Amino acid sequence: MKIPAFRALLIFCLALTSSAFVGDRPAYRLFTAAGQPADYDQMLSELAQADVVLFGEQHNDVMAHWLELQVAKDLQKLKKPGQFVLGMEMFERDVQPLVAQYAAGTLADTALERQGRPWPNYATDYRPLLLFARENKIPVVGTNAPRPFAQAVARGSLKALDKLPANDRALLAPLPLKVDYELPGYKKMAAMFGGDSKTHGGGAQNIIQAQALKDATMAHFIGKSRQEGQTLLHLNGSYHSDHHDGIVAYLRQYAPKLRVKTISVVTQDQLQQLDKEQVNLADFVVVVPADASKSY
Repeated sequence: MKIPAFRALLIFCLALTSSAFVGDRPAYRLFTAAGQPADYDQMLSELAQADVVLFGEQHNDVMAHWLELQVAKDLQKLKKPGQFVLGMEMFERDVQPLVAQYAAGTLADTALERQGRPWPNYATDYRPLLLFARENKIPVVGTNAPRPFAQAVARGSLKALDKLPANDRALLAPLPLKVDYELPGYKKMAAMFGGDSKTHGGGAQNIIQAQALKDATMAHFIGKSRQEGQTLLHLNGSYHSDHHDGIVAYLRQYAPKLRVKTISVVTQDQLQQLDKEQVNLADFVVVVPADASKSY
């Protein structure tokens, strides 16, 4: 029996369409540092054995925020009561009393949003994590340096902190602060501003020092906030922990015996394999499609 020309064309087009979309469309893929495919459960078991887990996010990445919540929930299940702590770059040290009160259930949402200086994407991206912590009595630690101090360093170098009173110094990493300008992240910042490590960053020196103040302060309060036997899951921009520098470098100074694991979220056009530039970025690399939705 002959098939009419139009019907034959329709069947041909449907065949092409179906063959073009064979297989699944994963929202993300997970890789080891070396670029080998990794399993979520495998990653989770390793994270549960760590003292500190640094989850390096892109701040507007919806998938990263969803995965942070899943990791937090699953780590909490694997740890004994009182052995899981949540740390966040997104809250600065001077509002830590408010963050602690909120996590304990003694501060209202409106009060935290009004007084805690949450980031603009707090409601969609970070509030779910805080609610989870609150519901499960998980301590939450804001670790970041207060913005006025970082801004003062960016304008006038670390010397701007020389005459800080004791109550302000208590909100920062121990001063005076040493900066290793040879760290890969800091060298990259220097190159972006036309400097190099020989001139300690050239025109970017103050910017690098401000970044170092944040890295060191987060590392300092991660170390101070974690007790023996606990796993502290810390959320931060990936730039603060990629290549195991930034926060990790200062953790090596302040608490060299801590077992630290890192995660970094990156975007790629394809998810089948890890791009060469992403290899050794972190202990685990989460690859999200480049066209995935962003929260802002």
